[in-house]
Amino acid sequence: MKIAVSAASSQLGHAVLHELLSLADAGNIVAIARTPAKVDMPGIEKRAGDYTSLESMAEALSGIDTLVIISAPVGDWDRVAMHRNVIRAAERAGVRKVIFTSVVGNAKVQETWFWNTQQPSRQVEDELRASGLQWVVARNGLYLEKDLRHIILASKAGVYRNIAGDGVCGYITIGELACALARLALDDRNNGKVLNLVGEDLTQARLVALANEVYGLNVCYETITDEENIAALMKDEKIAKRGVEVAKMLTGCFQCVRIGAF
Repeated sequence: MKIAVSAASSQLGHAVLHELLSLADAGNIVAIARTPAKVDMPGIEKRAGDYTSLESMAEALSGIDTLVIISAPVGDWDRVAMHRNVIRAAERAGVRKVIFTSVVGNAKVQETWFWNTQQPSRQVEDELRASGLQWVVARNGLYLEKDLRHIILASKAGVYRNIAGDGVCGYITIGELACALARLALDDRNNGKVLNLVGEDLTQARLVALANEVYGLNVCYETITDEENIAALMKDEKIAKRGVEVAKMLTGCFQCVRIGAF
């Protein structure tokens, strides 16, 4: 049984491949990426496949039994059409089962700036359910590593600020998510289910306190306005490169935390 991971050159893609290698024979693992050379994982087969091309994905999925779709990042492109190509390619290639990486959130998300990001994921989930393939929807919580990075950066000033207030969020690490996705690929007991892959619910103040304890920091937490949150995020070079809409989307994540949407 061959298992493929698409968008395998991503951080999560690499993590899932690494986890699969600990559970299955390397000869049964296939990495699919737009640029296969960017997949830094020796000993496994690498194939070219682009979400914007149904034909390239269908070719890449030849002989694959199970596919883990690492969802496309937010950007100036049609994520629904891209993921639809992958689902149709899987059908054409005779793939049996697909795991789609989505994002957590209840109906309250529609009240936030994050809705424009979540809504395409929900549409893809619906199309996957209607496809006739066996499927699992794996909705992940916020990546713990991302917010820890910002807390560590904030240690220079001694204050970590965002808009979440006393809201709670079930964070998950990329390693934990990869562990779950690899096992969902290998085990059919959760087929046909939508799963929320999250950890313990934490307030921002509790998250900061844990970071202080683990990393030896001395950071406090303060609440700011939505506009101040966007401005603070735009000071991060990685976020600034992607533009203000990404900063607004990330602020929308904290709006979700604030109102209990996650």
